[in-house]
Amino acid sequence: MKRHNNKLSTTHMIMLSFLIAIALGSLLLSLPISTASGHPTPYIDALFTATTSVCVTGLVTLPTYCTWSIFGQIVILVMIQIGGLGIITILTGILISFRRRLGLKDRILIQDAFNLNSLSGIVRFIKKVLAGTFIVEGAGALMYMTVFIPEYGLRGIWISVFNAVSAFCNAGIDIMSDNSLCPYALNPMVNITTTLMVILGGIGYVVWWDVIRVSRNFPSRKFKCFSSLSLHSKIALASTAVLLIVGTAGFLIFEYNNPLTIGDMSFFDKLQVSFFQSMTTRTAGFASVPQQNLTNTSAVFSLFLMFIGGSPVGTAGGVKTVTIAVLIFSATAAIKNKEELSLFKRTISKQAISKAVAVVTVSFMIMFISTILLSAVTNASTIDIAYETVSATATVGLTRDLTPKLNIWGKIIIICTMYLGRIGPISLLIAFNTKKKKNIIRDPEEKIHIG
Repeated sequence: MKRHNNKLSTTHMIMLSFLIAIALGSLLLSLPISTASGHPTPYIDALFTATTSVCVTGLVTLPTYCTWSIFGQIVILVMIQIGGLGIITILTGILISFRRRLGLKDRILIQDAFNLNSLSGIVRFIKKVLAGTFIVEGAGALMYMTVFIPEYGLRGIWISVFNAVSAFCNAGIDIMSDNSLCPYALNPMVNITTTLMVILGGIGYVVWWDVIRVSRNFPSRKFKCFSSLSLHSKIALASTAVLLIVGTAGFLIFEYNNPLTIGDMSFFDKLQVSFFQSMTTRTAGFASVPQQNLTNTSAVFSLFLMFIGGSPVGTAGGVKTVTIAVLIFSATAAIKNKEELSLFKRTISKQAISKAVAVVTVSFMIMFISTILLSAVTNASTIDIAYETVSATATVGLTRDLTPKLNIWGKIIIICTMYLGRIGPISLLIAFNTKKKKNIIRDPEEKIHIG
């Protein structure tokens, strides 16, 4: 008799780890000790909050600043940190701290979780990720304290720490008010700190180490720093810069005369708010202007930016900048009738193109089905529903004030969307990395018509 292999695959382990974290978090948040009022929160809202925290989305049905006690806020912050870094990373860090030796299966799990190309240097990579994360979050908290301690006193320390972790993990949850960072739309320190934290978290750890490596050789390489970067880093950095510039210009033009957003501001303030909106739509989730006040053109433009998201191997969501860049240039190459795709004088493998197609297709299907289902149970405008579902799929956290108004079915749909949006692309990439036996026998090939 054949023995059945009941061992969980890497994909199942990562999916299960997110589910366990969400389940435990929701149970803790449903306790009376987690609420500011001392009365238990309805479980559906506790589950929604746990999901949005672990999936680092940021959509909330209840105001975080007044609903949850300090204990509840700590639970939320821990879930955000776990969701941003990944449960596998946290557990591995604990094992390393206790000097436990990682086995081959542990290393493969980490490799798949971060979509790394090699098993070598896994332990060093995890140490650098954890150390880099806490250093950046600590620096961000200190920068926030210059604003929040004078305003909130000692409570400003906790607010600063919470905001720093939330911003770095691209969660977009805050504990100051029910209108996000709108009161600080024109505060340069809050804007700069939030922007730095979000971009550093969303650019990806691989890019960090690559930039640091090249920077060490700066005196000898002079102005050849960019050319010395890896292809991944070049695409990620170039895509991020282009999207920030295009996004800022787009919002500045579309909102220039809108009195509900930036219409009555000076040009510098308009530029500042437009840049923040361009940055935050890339899965940060903080809002410096009410999203429901955006023009329809800006809202549709935001959908595009939210769907793209940040860069791979970081804390951001979305289909990722590198994915979109590969698809765009692949389409361009096909139009020019080129057999291979080349970027920065390097050839992109066909497997990478297949990954990009799969990730975008699956993410689009999640978003599309979620939009249809939410439309069936929610009496809201199409643009508000699309904004909600794209935000949930890409784990952004921006809403046109629809999240607090969701009924129980709407909450369930968005919970599922946030979870699938978070683990879907990861599972796909792991599936692509799984070695499969080559087919010796191939089916006959036949031409089809495309387009």
